[in-house]
Amino acid sequence: MEKTKIKLLAKVISMTGLVLIFAACGDDSNPTNTEQTNTEVTSLVDVRDGKTYKITTIRSQIWMAENLNYETADSYCYGDVASNCAIYGRLYSWFDALTACPSGWHLPDSLEFKALFLAVGGRDVAGKLLKSTTGWDSNGNGTDDYSFSALPAGFYDGVFRAAGSIAYFWSSTERSDGNASIMLLDFAFDRGYFLNFPKPTGLSVRCLKD
Repeated sequence: MEKTKIKLLAKVISMTGLVLIFAACGDDSNPTNTEQTNTEVTSLVDVRDGKTYKITTIRSQIWMAENLNYETADSYCYGDVASNCAIYGRLYSWFDALTACPSGWHLPDSLEFKALFLAVGGRDVAGKLLKSTTGWDSNGNGTDDYSFSALPAGFYDGVFRAAGSIAYFWSSTERSDGNASIMLLDFAFDRGYFLNFPKPTGLSVRCLKD
């Protein structure tokens, strides 16, 4: 009888050990797990005008999950139609974009955008994974795996252009007296891109938490 109890206890211990091993292997909190996505979405209120924005956490970065829609002197609603600001946010010159984000948030630099691309699997897939699931021309929608929900707000260079097909986001990185770095997503491509753009051009802003 005693031997039977000992054998049973040994079996239980052995099974428990296996459970613990499998639990450790499946621990999603492991920061080195490259398959892990962290897309908990909450919100923030911009105290300057009372507007509420969704936010999303992607690895170590906390992003606005919507384009900024805070009015500045050199910002525009696409087509000068107020309802487009509610959809796309405003289009800002680089000079206004530098200081447009609310307190505790900032205009990301190009390295921070590159870190975002890396966090979602690299530049080759960044466009597909960061674009919204609706709103892009010719079924160029994304999967929005990370709740970044990039919308094709187009741009303004004296004429409003390309809404539905292109999203341009200012970075704070200056390239020359006349140009600054931007992040670009396009309806026709799964990739994400970086270009330099003239500073007076009206582009979208995504704020990053300090």
